[in-house]
Amino acid sequence: MPDRSFLDWPFFEPRHRELAKMLDIWAGETLGEIDHSDTDAACRDLVAKLGQGGWLTHAAVEPGSTTSLDVRSLCLIRETLARHDGLADFAFAMQGLGTGAISLFGNDRQKAEWLPKIRAGQAISAFALTEPQSGSDVANSTMTATRDGDDYLLNGQKTWISNGGIADLYTVFARTGEAPGAKGLSAFIVPADTPGLRIAERLVTIAPHPLATLDFTECRIPGTALIGASGAGFKIAMSVLDVFRSTVAAAALGFARRALDEAIARVTTRQVQGAPLFDLQMVQGHIADMAVDVDASALLVYRAAWAKDAGAPRVTREAAMAKLFSTDQAQKVIDRAVQLHGGDGVRSGTPVEKLYREIRALRIYEGASDVQKTIIARQSIGG
Repeated sequence: MPDRSFLDWPFFEPRHRELAKMLDIWAGETLGEIDHSDTDAACRDLVAKLGQGGWLTHAAVEPGSTTSLDVRSLCLIRETLARHDGLADFAFAMQGLGTGAISLFGNDRQKAEWLPKIRAGQAISAFALTEPQSGSDVANSTMTATRDGDDYLLNGQKTWISNGGIADLYTVFARTGEAPGAKGLSAFIVPADTPGLRIAERLVTIAPHPLATLDFTECRIPGTALIGASGAGFKIAMSVLDVFRSTVAAAALGFARRALDEAIARVTTRQVQGAPLFDLQMVQGHIADMAVDVDASALLVYRAAWAKDAGAPRVTREAAMAKLFSTDQAQKVIDRAVQLHGGDGVRSGTPVEKLYREIRALRIYEGASDVQKTIIARQSIGG
């Protein structure tokens, strides 16, 4: 039985506790039916089911509403889904991240056109920021958006794009040239069927997810596809990441909780010399370390989420701390779980083996761990 005591912490309101309870029930009843043999089909199925269940209403704002994204709800949903099924967490997260720029900075027409479909699970979104030569270094992006009358022409390449190849729309960041570096980027909505947009390569990773490299060649989009102001792309990207970076930490927390649960089940039922494996003091030490890492991660995750929901304009430092600690410690928690399972820990398809593959990417995407350390250091001295 997963630990629920953290829901009594003062970070949460009654609605958050009810959300976590109902989602856990839904996930237990629904996610076991998903066929993972075809990753693309599984993601489409998951997005549809998440939409039908009403969970995607938390991933994007309701057009015309004055409410904003509730980061505590996003984190609770990602933690819960990750504990049940890593691909389900991925499917939910990308609906939010992919349209985060529209939710936060889109105009009424853009919101009305896309967000209802995203919230209903009737369209799949993607966030196209990374380029071959610029991962965490967003200011070094070279893809261009050149004005041509009332339109823009996109030229360049994006890579490691989650939902690449199955998305219906991409939020694309490109250089419009108002100034060098970070000040010369803009954000655009690009439907997947736009001429000039091509899937150059599908990328295969240790934990199967839909990923792709995108080529843009004289890809013409209307001026109305611009999100927010021209030249504001870097600010838009950082604001979106400021919201969703904490949710990456929450997903890692969900993976770690599942690993701890699996480890406890293993050591309390596995017999060694006529006694449970748990009776060994070294094993008790491992369980204790895992439990501490899980709770410490949860405190950092929900502090960052609460601060954002409480009105903090930026939670860059708090979100970076949560992501750095939670993803790194989840890796350690899962590694211990694998060790405690012995040979079964590396048997393909077992829960801890799948967790071992799932967790690694979280220490890289949306800002690698070393980048988070740089952010925390600079924020700590007021830089």
